[in-house]
Amino acid sequence: MRTLVAIPVYNEARYVRGVLGRVLSFSPDVLVVDDGSTDATPRLLPEFPVEIIRHAKNRGYGKSLRDAFRYAIAEDFDWLVTMDCDEQHEPAAIPAFLEEAARDRADVISGSRYLTVATGDDAAPPDRRMINATITDEINARLFLPPRTPITDAFCGFKAYRVDSLRRLRPTVSGYAFPMQFWAQAVAAGLRVCELPVRRIYNDPSRTFGGHLDDAAIRLAHYRHILHREIRRLAASLPVEAVRGLVDGESSRECTLPCPA
Repeated sequence: MRTLVAIPVYNEARYVRGVLGRVLSFSPDVLVVDDGSTDATPRLLPEFPVEIIRHAKNRGYGKSLRDAFRYAIAEDFDWLVTMDCDEQHEPAAIPAFLEEAARDRADVISGSRYLTVATGDDAAPPDRRMINATITDEINARLFLPPRTPITDAFCGFKAYRVDSLRRLRPTVSGYAFPMQFWAQAVAAGLRVCELPVRRIYNDPSRTFGGHLDDAAIRLAHYRHILHREIRRLAASLPVEAVRGLVDGESSRECTLPCPA
């Protein structure tokens, strides 16, 4: 079972040495997608035996994940594990994802910070917890209907993907709303999903999303805009309940400012 660990990075000079050192102890195959870092990150990456994709300018978190998907497919890996580089995802959890992958019960193994409560878990910033809970509830109500098991964390980036299943997806979103498109496409493609508990760590609760997305109300509207747009596009492959209540133009009314993809 050939596994690639892919790590999107953007200005992570503070963490990159420690994270890569630990990740390499669990996986020899590591891809770093540097999303146009302007700090010392690009100078530090060559210290490690990792593959590097570098964006000349910041292209967005979703774009970094799309590049990781394409690389894993092109290089014929069996599984892809994605994780962040800000020490909010623990490299020591990688073996748990691989053990679950070996059980051959799922195509997507999604980390969840809310599946269980662990001693020492950090409290999520209130706006992030509210948005996560709101969007997760809507995704469950529209997409994860019985016999599917509902998910508990729509936004966690710590995941393992069966690479063959990624060939069935066509993601286009480049920004932080990438999970909205991903969940709709995963359900439409019939991918099997399970969750794996991971620690909830917030080293920097004040970290920004950039621009108008720092406003929680705008961010929530943007996520709904992308989710509803994708559901309408895939309506023929989704449960009837997925599109219930959606009307033409609804998502455009929800997002009144420019919404980056």
